[in-house]
Amino acid sequence: MNDGKTILLEGIKILCGSDEEINSIIVSRRDEILTLLDRYIKEIETFNPAYGLVGSKDSKELTIKHILDSLAPLGIISRLTKESQTDREPKDKGGYTKIADAGSGAGLPGIPLAIALPECGFTLIERMGRRAGFLFGTKAALALSNVDIEESELEKCTAQFDLITFRAFKPLEPKLLKTLLKLLAPGGIIAAYKGRREKIEAEMASLQGERPVWETIPCTVPFLEEERNLLVLRQK
Repeated sequence: MNDGKTILLEGIKILCGSDEEINSIIVSRRDEILTLLDRYIKEIETFNPAYGLVGSKDSKELTIKHILDSLAPLGIISRLTKESQTDREPKDKGGYTKIADAGSGAGLPGIPLAIALPECGFTLIERMGRRAGFLFGTKAALALSNVDIEESELEKCTAQFDLITFRAFKPLEPKLLKTLLKLLAPGGIIAAYKGRREKIEAEMASLQGERPVWETIPCTVPFLEEERNLLVLRQK
């Protein structure tokens, strides 16, 4: 099991077996999801040498450390989207749950999540022109109608979202937290991909002043022997 495609297939199977919510999301669209994820991996591999999108050395590492890592908390995020829904008038994308991927880079975790959750509207926020260009091209190549790209500094965004996620973006320092909270709709949630729990606790302890209600939820990434947690913050 050395090639990325086989690892992707086996990894998705493991995720489906570990979380009923993930299984319910994927079971009816399994072939479509796998096809889109495989195309996405090929897009990254094609443009990575020029754009420096990810640091993976081969398809296996790319699949495990980026694709499966992005999908590991899919069940949690799906449940959070239901929790964060508020009584709101229909907005863009027919009133979909609106999710932002802050500092999206290569589209991680936004694109894998958007592939799995077509009923949600995703905005990929990326300030670097080359990477934003990659995102526009990938959206077209994968025909992702539930994805928008905003080439902008996070601080300059004016939209509001039900859920904001980010992965390998920045430490959650006071300035960043303040910016993210401003982008949340009432009842909104931040879901940050993080590593070791003790590092998260130290990061949260360093925040001064009033902090949102927060918790860490463990995530297991197939074939990855590293600790992963989802840091979930809710507005009080």
